[in-house]
Amino acid sequence: MFWSWAWVSIGHPGFERFVATDVHYPSAAAYTWFGWVGVEIFFVISGFVIANSASGSSPAQFLLGRALRLYPAVWVCATATLLVLLVFGTGSASEFIKPYIHAMTLVPEGVTKQSLDVVYWTLAAEMTFYVLVFGAMLTKRITLRRLAFGLTVWSAVFNAVALLILFCTTPVNLPTVSPANLPYLAVLMFRVPCAAFLLNHGCFFALGIWLFISANRKLTALERVAVAVTCISGAAEIYFFASFFLTTIPAISGQSAFVPIVVWAAAVAIIAYDANRNRRPAAAASREAPSYLRTLGLITFPLYLTHNVIGAGIIHALIDAGLSATAAVWVALAMLVLICWFICATIEPAIRGAMTKAISYFGLHPERMPASRRTLFARGLGLPPVPVKMTTW
Repeated sequence: MFWSWAWVSIGHPGFERFVATDVHYPSAAAYTWFGWVGVEIFFVISGFVIANSASGSSPAQFLLGRALRLYPAVWVCATATLLVLLVFGTGSASEFIKPYIHAMTLVPEGVTKQSLDVVYWTLAAEMTFYVLVFGAMLTKRITLRRLAFGLTVWSAVFNAVALLILFCTTPVNLPTVSPANLPYLAVLMFRVPCAAFLLNHGCFFALGIWLFISANRKLTALERVAVAVTCISGAAEIYFFASFFLTTIPAISGQSAFVPIVVWAAAVAIIAYDANRNRRPAAAASREAPSYLRTLGLITFPLYLTHNVIGAGIIHALIDAGLSATAAVWVALAMLVLICWFICATIEPAIRGAMTKAISYFGLHPERMPASRRTLFARGLGLPPVPVKMTTW
């Protein structure tokens, strides 16, 4: 609801140049402008989940698990996005081909390239994080703890510089490029087009790892300091990006940059509380989550990949059919949830099964690691040996 009009309102073309709904929701700006902070929350959750996955897997198992988790949904959603762009888009079909290939392979396009859908920038950051984890596992020297320390320092230094630039410069006529705006815009460049460097977002992945470690044992004093640094660094990144919006888009200039920080902090507090509450002694068994919660969790990935361009396309069709703008939003959301449930319940498992058969046919399927072994990557967690189920993939 926010992006459907916000960029266009200041003369900056967003995805609307492809899927133009001609519907504005400025009255909802106060409640929708900070929705992007969900990405920062997601990166924290990702750090937690990936640390859990890697700590009980071999490098080959980890890599295969990530591929089987990501690619089926990406292939389906990217293809659906391409079809929507071809039907509703205002550009030529040829300009969508290269972005489609990049999306299907999860290869970042670079700074100046047009993506199939802007939401795919987050997957570039995710892929970099996976590569770091995989590389650390291969070295057999870098532990989960050391990786978290590295990401903490790496991102904290950059976000501290970004905050210094924000307080020491006065950008004018944003997002116009001018000598006065170059340092400011350089920081923003590392948020989306250069997200694979993890300069802005490394702190969120690091925080997720620290929360995972805290779910297995009490943190040391130095580790608690690292957690505090990641929290401050994350708040700085959110503040910088929020300030950019509030400076650039007049319709939300009266909002507070601290609102998305509060939303993010509340989500992190819930994750931290749950991690600490679920810390168990070695003899305790892990409780399975209800199946409906797992299904809801699985839906979120295709929902994220489809809500932007495909969501706008659905709204476009519904309004052309006579629905009001408000009704179109809710109907579109309900339709997307049903579509994404169908994707994760039927299409993804079929593709995942075909991938597994193909990998096994060529003899590339890694053998299961014995339950009694743990990788050196998880050293220091105090994790008990647990069996790894086939269904975790």
